[in-house]
Amino acid sequence: MSDSVPITLRPASEQLALLRRRDITPRELLDEHIAQIRRLNPQLNALVDFDADRVRSQVARLRPGPLSGLPVTVKSSIAVAGYRCETGSTIHRGFIPDTNAVLVDRLLAAGAVILGTTNCPEFLMAYETENLLYGSTRNPWDLERTPGGSSGGESAAIAAGLSAAGLGSDSGGSVREPAHFTGICALKPTAGRFPAAGHLPPCLGPFAFLGSIGPMARTIGDVRLLFETLAGQDAIDPNSAPVPLRPVSREEAKQVPIGYFEDDGLIPVTPETRAAVQQSVQVLQGQGFTVKPFRPASLEAARQLWFTFFVQCGAMLYAPTIRGREEELSPTFRDFLAIARAVSPLTANSLLDAWVESDKVRSRLLDEMRAFPILLCPVCSIPAFKPFERRWTIDGQSVDYLDAMRFTQWFNLLGGPAAVVPVMRSAEGLPIGVQIAGRPWADELVLEVTDALDRAFGYEPPPMAL
Repeated sequence: MSDSVPITLRPASEQLALLRRRDITPRELLDEHIAQIRRLNPQLNALVDFDADRVRSQVARLRPGPLSGLPVTVKSSIAVAGYRCETGSTIHRGFIPDTNAVLVDRLLAAGAVILGTTNCPEFLMAYETENLLYGSTRNPWDLERTPGGSSGGESAAIAAGLSAAGLGSDSGGSVREPAHFTGICALKPTAGRFPAAGHLPPCLGPFAFLGSIGPMARTIGDVRLLFETLAGQDAIDPNSAPVPLRPVSREEAKQVPIGYFEDDGLIPVTPETRAAVQQSVQVLQGQGFTVKPFRPASLEAARQLWFTFFVQCGAMLYAPTIRGREEELSPTFRDFLAIARAVSPLTANSLLDAWVESDKVRSRLLDEMRAFPILLCPVCSIPAFKPFERRWTIDGQSVDYLDAMRFTQWFNLLGGPAAVVPVMRSAEGLPIGVQIAGRPWADELVLEVTDALDRAFGYEPPPMAL
């Protein structure tokens, strides 16, 4: 990246290199980010808990480590001691945890500086970031559009250089869709590779395999740095696995066949989305990867089961919290409840049947992916939309809200890794990314393939951030 690009918009790895060479001090780097936050956050509404003096006070106690001095942010559903962790809900107004999430402790142990926490939709149940506590977060590519959700505050902050990198969470695309909407990179790790302790709500029951805390940054190299720094078993997390890091070389990655598809045969995507997939295929083939058309037959079954667990079980899990307080709920969460209530309620038998069926469908997907362990596909049918839009026309077909976002949901049901990298822009100038997904525990392979695309395409700063 050109030296003329402001330091806050350069890759986290480059910022760390400048710190190590002492070309800039940690205090100077923080001040650059503080200035960017003060300049742009009033327009973006990305950070919801930020105090410059509190940030600067961390410099005196910086720890040595792979992230020493790096300014990062954390989604406001992940506990940071002393910072608001309200999950975008007035019901949780003013909640401040007194202990850190496991991953936040690991960030601090690696020397990172916490700039603050970022906005999210109420209870994380939306693909846009809006709530009654802080209002809507805006997309730095177009302030009339959403940066996505539920990690929309995090993606907007990173895209605009308010933060070098950070943590979001993803049970249905919530780091990947915002990355796609704002032109950055993100990884939903295999469930269990990142400890989830300290996330609100807890990643328990079906959300233990649907959801993951995930790294977000402007390059896949930076996403990989966070992954390698933070991954590892939490001894008291029953869903955390003792899986060691296994670096995958580019030549190893090229031996793995990649299957690609431009849509799922049911829901169309925009022409630019197809073009992004096609260009990605050409780039990978040109680098020596084997990339062939392939679309698993079990995708729709996986999506339907995702709906059961994320939407229906999600509404059931929140029922005790919101009982008697529905007048306090945001429009986006009311929309989520309306979707959940439009279908027949789950019974004990139907929930048990869905649980058994999920293992069968995951097994079928794994069987299908033997031939193509890596999949390349869209992230969404569309680029970033305007707040509260819920339907679009694509190729003459009406596409509803959840259907447009289905391309991420399959891999939450599978529980495997999936990463997003920016590839091109739409006719309106909006970022369009593609998704690279893999079998569970193949995170390093997914990152290596995605890195090949990132080096060919990659992050561009939104004009307002320069």
